[in-house]
Amino acid sequence: MGELKLIEAYKSDLQNYSMEQLQYIIDEGIWSICQMYDHLIVVAHEYLDNVELCAKAEVEQVLGKTEFGERLYQNGNFPPIKIKLPDEMNAPPNNQENIENLTTRLDHVKHRLQEWKWRVGEINANFKVKHGGFGWLNAQEWYDLVGMHFRHHLNQKAELELNIGIGKRGYIQGTHLEDERQ
Repeated sequence: MGELKLIEAYKSDLQNYSMEQLQYIIDEGIWSICQMYDHLIVVAHEYLDNVELCAKAEVEQVLGKTEFGERLYQNGNFPPIKIKLPDEMNAPPNNQENIENLTTRLDHVKHRLQEWKWRVGEINANFKVKHGGFGWLNAQEWYDLVGMHFRHHLNQKAELELNIGIGKRGYIQGTHLEDERQ
């Protein structure tokens, strides 16, 4: 699924939650659906800011991706594991948003993606910005990372929906989810 359709699906799913469900935190260290959405939006803007930096670059970068970055782009997605960031990068996302604000913020991400969709391929592939874990990425790679990141969080979204009682037991992206409430 393309990144624009994926964002539309996330927007559509927002309409299924009450405010209580949106902000429900099942346990310490586990995000609410609201926090997951906030995280996705903030990170998407960071990635798109780096697309813009690549577009404005004037010096080519000869260095490339890390080994992990190479594997990530060869596979076209994040590994199906939970990734924990270092504590200094892992401040809890905002849990005070409502459905309307999250929808507006997703629209802004979608608009920025649409602005870059056709232009990103024209940016010199050697104009790069460094990612802390993946190495030096060009504009197209930063752009692609937005969709990969949204897809990566689909399993987390499904698990959170189970926690609020609206999810379905079953297979999500090839991972069998057990409903622990039974």
